[in-house]
Amino acid sequence: MKHGKWNTITDVPGVKVGHVTLDEPLPDGDYACTGVTAILPHSGNIFEQKVPAASFVLNGFGKTAGLIQIEELGVMESPIMLTNTFSVGAVLEGTLAYMLDENRSIGDSTSSLNVVVGECNDSYLNSMRLMKVKPHHAIEAIQNADVGPFAQGAVGAGKGMICYGMKGGIGSSSRIVQRDEENYTVGVLTLTNFGKVEECKIADWLGQNADILPQSEADDHKPDGSVIIVVATDAPVNERQLKRLAKRAAVGLGRTGTHIHNGSGDIIIAFSNGFTISHTSESMTMTYELLRDDHPVMNDLFQGVIEATEEAVYQSMIHAETTKGRQGRVVEKWAF
Repeated sequence: MKHGKWNTITDVPGVKVGHVTLDEPLPDGDYACTGVTAILPHSGNIFEQKVPAASFVLNGFGKTAGLIQIEELGVMESPIMLTNTFSVGAVLEGTLAYMLDENRSIGDSTSSLNVVVGECNDSYLNSMRLMKVKPHHAIEAIQNADVGPFAQGAVGAGKGMICYGMKGGIGSSSRIVQRDEENYTVGVLTLTNFGKVEECKIADWLGQNADILPQSEADDHKPDGSVIIVVATDAPVNERQLKRLAKRAAVGLGRTGTHIHNGSGDIIIAFSNGFTISHTSESMTMTYELLRDDHPVMNDLFQGVIEATEEAVYQSMIHAETTKGRQGRVVEKWAF
């Protein structure tokens, strides 16, 4: 399918992405090789104008925050924040502080706030026990978020991540759905930190010889890893339909070759900004126009999610750079 102008999740109108990257040698062989990535569903006040959302847990070896309420209410009211496993608390605190400053009513004259944070384990390269990500880094990532193209690979939350035994991190892709004179965009952002070299199908995707796959020695220090997949669209779909889209992202992930290892947290979060849901209303009911499940456009959206997810994984590898980390460890970039 045709991709958007930038071939990133920000091709979905209004979606913003921002990073903060920590890359610093520390005493005694330690290293800060990590960061934060923020995905904003639209440019307005996210708490006041919530978006329909859903999640799908393919393998639950993860430490996310905020998914329970998304499952219960079907809406998202904060940016989606990505970081390393031990920094979920700090990033949640920073995002909460940002949102409290933006919305004086939260926790006072109105309800509490559900902050969404996803994580992957970057402890092979990053001295994760030192917890170098602080709340202010989350605030900076949100403030850095913008529309248009953004850095991919070993940046933000992806700085210390490993994909199929080589350097991974942040990747993104998009697809355009055109049907009955209507155009919708599907965008995907991945935080990749999973898989073994021999599983990877990127040679097939590139149409190249499988000999491009590197020969890397097994390393028992490398964790099984994880992947966080964020699916965005401007198509008018509700939380149930978004869960159907999220499930298709798992098909795109599978196309890349992963076996979904025991210790891998494979989690998908999907949202639509095709319409918003006001935090306050005097009306008892609300009315929205939604796509029909049995219209062919839904199959187009499914295909778009699958293709964009597969490519987003590969883009995280294509954009990545050889990265140094703790204890003198180095993870090489893929050579294509």
